[in-house]
Amino acid sequence: MPVKNIALLGSTGSIGVNTMNVVAENPEQFRVVAISAGSNGTLLIEQAKRFKPEAVAIWDKNQEAAIKSALTGLNIKVFSGEDGLETVAGWPSARQVVSAIVGAAGLKPTLTAIRAGKDIALANKECLVMAGELFMEEIAKSGVTLIPVDSEHSAIFQALHNGQTGPIETPLTNERKNEIDHLTLTASGGPFHGWTKEQLQHVTKSQALAHPNWSMGRKISIDSATMMNKGLEVIEAYYLFGVPAGQIEVVVHPESIIHSMVSFYDGSVLAQLGEPDMRTPIAVAISWPKRVATSVDNLDLVKIGRLNFFPAPSAEDFPCLHLAFKALATGGSAPATLNAANEIAVAAFLDEKIEFLDIPKIIALTLDEMTVAKPNSIDEVMAVDNMARSKALELVLQIQGKNRLS
Repeated sequence: MPVKNIALLGSTGSIGVNTMNVVAENPEQFRVVAISAGSNGTLLIEQAKRFKPEAVAIWDKNQEAAIKSALTGLNIKVFSGEDGLETVAGWPSARQVVSAIVGAAGLKPTLTAIRAGKDIALANKECLVMAGELFMEEIAKSGVTLIPVDSEHSAIFQALHNGQTGPIETPLTNERKNEIDHLTLTASGGPFHGWTKEQLQHVTKSQALAHPNWSMGRKISIDSATMMNKGLEVIEAYYLFGVPAGQIEVVVHPESIIHSMVSFYDGSVLAQLGEPDMRTPIAVAISWPKRVATSVDNLDLVKIGRLNFFPAPSAEDFPCLHLAFKALATGGSAPATLNAANEIAVAAFLDEKIEFLDIPKIIALTLDEMTVAKPNSIDEVMAVDNMARSKALELVLQIQGKNRLS
């Protein structure tokens, strides 16, 4: 297998760091030729010195000069701002782009990569949540390969494509979809599995960030705690595989060993199992159809002993999951509104401006107050995103005011 050149968007985040680890373990298979980061210039410099890419980009323009100075003599081009991220996304020598920027900020650079003809390893679920139909149209138009990195979607992808050497089907053909009874996305349940709404009233930031199984970034950790992460993954699965929303279910599986399952009409159920470690789905996405070694521990089922499964929590206790299903059913701009409101609410919770249970309140109110329309372009998607953020920010301020008075 010849060396594959990779551009990595979001190299300093959790997925980015794990991608670098997989590359470091397989230097004869992969080379990182371009990387980008949001604001962690210190780690970006360390990565650039170790991996010696052809280019780096930092979103925060104020750090460009310092990064250039730190990388003097290494023949590494340095870029900054939104244009810099898009330059890395379309880097000429890259064959595949790993899209690992968190949130809506990842949409435009990922589209740049697609339009430049780069295969995509997608860890940014917001691309599909915000602009699923438009995004998949761009994939089809460019003829590039799209492989999911999220562990749940990687599991479904592997169940559907294992042993396949021909073209990857995203979304699936009608013939393949007709073989499927349903998809099951497994959820760990986060740190609050089994808690009631009453128990969640006084959740602290540190409690919400303490995921029992996965080591993740702050935003996705809160999404896991609210179950919004699973809701976003339902929307992502809908666009990735083209299976109707009514054929996508969520099951709580606290051990996070079975990462998701595909149930077929003949009664067969195919599941992908493994330790809860993101290096595995990353390795799958960048090496497919081959497999490469990682230092992830092999699964010991005897040691684990048993696997447990529970129904998805109620809308009363964990409304975020159900809000995501509602937004998907509404269609049009609703999923983009959902995502924008969630990002604002999560940021406010992390800044300790609102309470944990205020997160779904803000999302629900924003969905209720925004007009639903079908976006016909990425610019229209971003306009919806901006309006929803403004509305959600207003709601944050209102809740802060009420909290101060109470």
